[in-house]
Amino acid sequence: MAANRGQTMPATSNGYLVRRVADAPTVPCPCGQSTRPLTAADGAPCSLHVTAIRDSARHYHRETTEVYYILDGRGKMELNGDWVELEPGTVIWIEPGTRHRLVSPDGVKTIVFSLPAFRPDDEHFD
Repeated sequence: MAANRGQTMPATSNGYLVRRVADAPTVPCPCGQSTRPLTAADGAPCSLHVTAIRDSARHYHRETTEVYYILDGRGKMELNGDWVELEPGTVIWIEPGTRHRLVSPDGVKTIVFSLPAFRPDDEHFD
């Protein structure tokens, strides 16, 4: 195991994947900018994104459950018409079908964990 320390391994070639956030691709998304250290393309059944959000588009997923963990910043999240205040350390569990969006004048940095793994074709907008 020590021989692999510090290396990024190809998807599950040895039964595991190691990737540093700094080495993961960052892409624009309807929520803002998303750094994606773990995706379906890695063969994972789940995904983990680190996303910077100021004003996301209201959307929902038919199949995907999402968990947001707020790392930095403050804002509000709309969940099926209800608004909740967000701050670092807040966890939000979002079931499939729940319409949601996040707004923050100064921006929020959040981990978004998805199960099954995020797929663009499962992101639906009103």
